[in-house]
Amino acid sequence: MIQDEAFRLSLFLPAQGAAETEVVIIEWNVAEGDRFEAGQTLAQVDSAKSVFDFEAPCDGKVIRRLHLEGEPLALNEPVMEIETTDPAMRDWIPPAPAEAEIPSPAAARQAAAPSGGMSEVYLRGFGGYLPERVVTNEELAQRFPNISADYVYQVTGIRRRHWAADDEKPSDMAYAASLEAIRRSGVDAKDIDGIILATTTPDVAMPSTACIVQDRLSLRGIPAFDLNAACSGWLYAVSMAQGMIRSGLARHVLTVGVDMQSRLLDPDDQSAFFIFGDGAGATVVSATGPGHRVCDVLLGSDTRGLRMARREAPGYVVLDGQWSADPWIRLEGPSLFRLAAESFSQLVRDSLRRAGWKSDAPRWIVPHQANARILKAAAKRCALPFERFFLNVDHVGNTSSASIPLALTELEAGLQQGDKLLLCSVGAGMTTAAVAVEW
Repeated sequence: MIQDEAFRLSLFLPAQGAAETEVVIIEWNVAEGDRFEAGQTLAQVDSAKSVFDFEAPCDGKVIRRLHLEGEPLALNEPVMEIETTDPAMRDWIPPAPAEAEIPSPAAARQAAAPSGGMSEVYLRGFGGYLPERVVTNEELAQRFPNISADYVYQVTGIRRRHWAADDEKPSDMAYAASLEAIRRSGVDAKDIDGIILATTTPDVAMPSTACIVQDRLSLRGIPAFDLNAACSGWLYAVSMAQGMIRSGLARHVLTVGVDMQSRLLDPDDQSAFFIFGDGAGATVVSATGPGHRVCDVLLGSDTRGLRMARREAPGYVVLDGQWSADPWIRLEGPSLFRLAAESFSQLVRDSLRRAGWKSDAPRWIVPHQANARILKAAAKRCALPFERFFLNVDHVGNTSSASIPLALTELEAGLQQGDKLLLCSVGAGMTTAAVAVEW
């Protein structure tokens, strides 16, 4: 065996007193991907009797942190996964059993089943992620001598957007947003009963990106799956989570919207090249509060828009080699504009009626951030002031299924208890979705 060959293993916290079975990570001192040396403090940990430093037993690299800061964990659970070349670690004996009992999906569902008659559902804790790279209209307009940065803004309402780094994947963005959502929800990560991830750009055809995120969160024995409703995907995920809770399959469901469209844009196609940004947003949908009550859900689809926004090839990258299908995102601009504006306005009217709200009841309409001109046209058609439509499309672009949860991460600081919000989206298909929420 080659002695310096890298291998992976799980690290456990050092054994404590016989009466101590649970600890809390106060602060991580390393991030995923960081390298560390033997004796380096990896985390600060709080036990029942003391606060201590968790020190590295060898040199290595952090592959995954398996627990959140502030999250209680049993001493017999692995705390992180590392990669090392230290041959002594091949025979390393952990101070606790390496494998906790994995509940069966049936057992998870039984444990998650709410008490009889529970029907209300709440959104608890929002998390968002935007890649570091900011791409301005000025940068993109350099490809087109006949187009200026100001013209792009006038037509789309977008000034800049975020594009993922070359080594980022959709699951990386979804994982980051999920961590923030779980942390802010007040729900223990181990109490998550299911994961629903909305995307048109999965990491791979299979397994689902939801399962990849599930693995990174170290959540076992629970259902996890992807769905594709294009830009309406996250609202569809919230609706599916509501159904799982009301049917007794779950109490807390992580819902994620993530899309990485930047690599799917034909650089010679002016209709789509300026529109899309990358990002992820998430929330925990729960059977219990405190949280923001879901008042009504409305889903639909209008196949008149079947070809108006499309991509024939799957995935989030354009593959080299033989492929007869068009690999790029294609938009039929004028017809898409008309049908989207019509669908948005009808969706708002129908949703207000179903929720029993008057037109002035919602403090904010929070739409999918498709295009400012589409949203202005929709506001005019449904006779609502455009000022009540919350927009952040100018600095994030169209982030597809991530756009509404990302918008809520910006908006929530200014909201008050009792505020009514109408979340609504139109996406390729043409899918429609609306969720009425009381803050």
